[in-house]
Amino acid sequence: MYFYRMRSTDIRDNLATEQYLMNNVEFDEPLVLFYIQKPCIIVGRHQNTLEEINLDYVKEHNITVTRRISGGGAVYDDLGNISFSFVVNSDNDNFGDFKKLTKPIIDALKDMGATTATVSGRNDLMVDGKKFSGNAMYTKNGKMFSHGTLAYDVDLTVLSKALNVPKDKIASKGIKSVKSRVTNVKPYLKPEYQSLTTEQFRDRLVLELFHARSMDEISDKEYQLTEQDKQAIQKLNDDYYYNWDWIYGKSPDFTVKNRKHFQMGTIDVRYQVSSGKIKDLEIYGDYFGKKDSNEIKQNLLGMDYDPATIRSVLDQYDLDQYFSGINHDDLIKLFTD
Repeated sequence: MYFYRMRSTDIRDNLATEQYLMNNVEFDEPLVLFYIQKPCIIVGRHQNTLEEINLDYVKEHNITVTRRISGGGAVYDDLGNISFSFVVNSDNDNFGDFKKLTKPIIDALKDMGATTATVSGRNDLMVDGKKFSGNAMYTKNGKMFSHGTLAYDVDLTVLSKALNVPKDKIASKGIKSVKSRVTNVKPYLKPEYQSLTTEQFRDRLVLELFHARSMDEISDKEYQLTEQDKQAIQKLNDDYYYNWDWIYGKSPDFTVKNRKHFQMGTIDVRYQVSSGKIKDLEIYGDYFGKKDSNEIKQNLLGMDYDPATIRSVLDQYDLDQYFSGINHDDLIKLFTD
């Protein structure tokens, strides 16, 4: 088995590296990857991004959002989380067998003291009935990876805020995340492993997987990226993980409803979004205006359903002419919330 410890703490760089190594580098043994990243949300391939995230909270706290190429539900990571990925040859027996592919992680954690760690349900790792890891798989051209999170010392209070979306706001046919009771695995480990940094914990896991006493002992098993690798990974980042169309535009068709009562009337804005673009828009309410709000609607049709894009259109108007007596910034917030 080979291993690679990601150098970047940006989830987008790390997902691109994972995708590249699976598709473009041949290994004569399985490869295990470990990556640690700044606060981020990773939505599954078939999910509606906006349906999974609390957009206001995410923007306020500078949480990176991206989409992965594997299925499953949305997950939140921060620097207290370790993600892992096993890259192997694909066969009919492997795909979907999370128990088999995560067994090395479970065994390592048990050796470190988390004796009740187990695989539960379809793709979760649990300890004492609480989830500390969610997993997903992807296969292409005879190769596959099985990757997952591993909450060591994650700020769980942020998780519940960043992934909390009002149920009546967005409706789509995207695959919804299943909420579970979550925990960190750290309190379940032996005392000597509870004071480690995330990086130290990662390295301890590597040693457990390789049954080694030091990193020097397995240095020949650690992969090093070449300059050619790095250039190809940057191309994947441009095409996928930093790309608005991939992150938001790949969401299934969905509708959004924003409604607010102001002193001068109620406004109800309803978007229909397809491939990330505003396909239809209706503005209802008992508001007054000297000009017809249909003019604004026509200029928003076909635009990206993106707060910055919508704002750039609305800022071109004296909105008081269309919605009399209602504050400009409050209207912007209504249309972009």
